[in-house]
Amino acid sequence: MKIGELARRTGLAASRIRFYEEAGLLVVQRQANGYRDYPEQAVLLLELITGAQRAGFSLEEIRALLPPDMGQWQHGALITMLQQKVTDIEALQLRLAQSRAHLLALIEDIQARPEGIDCAANSRRVLDRVQRGGLARPTLAAGDTALLRPGRRRRVGSD
Repeated sequence: MKIGELARRTGLAASRIRFYEEAGLLVVQRQANGYRDYPEQAVLLLELITGAQRAGFSLEEIRALLPPDMGQWQHGALITMLQQKVTDIEALQLRLAQSRAHLLALIEDIQARPEGIDCAANSRRVLDRVQRGGLARPTLAAGDTALLRPGRRRRVGSD
């Protein structure tokens, strides 16, 4: 099928399909006239790629996950990568919850401006408290604190 048909069936822009091809995620044959000729399986493959991206997988991770032949999935590697992504999402949720709690405490402190104090003085008051660590911090279970530290994204295959 030509790229226009594939774009119509997947809802993706032709430029995005070409991007996935250039990234090595989608293999395409060329017709004698130079036109791309996508196999029927490309529709499913693009759905898998876009779904994996929505789940937070990088293109590199997706490339490592996808088998050369869609019928030859590596069960163990697939489960391991999916479980790791769930762990990554849980860590992100914890960091976001901490950030939210911190921002809510900051808003509360700013809004608790003492009577008769102007905005500049209130800003100094709040900034002094922030510097001293006086804003409320969310409490977490002991095992959760390690997940809050932002870390580098692990490269596929680097254990």
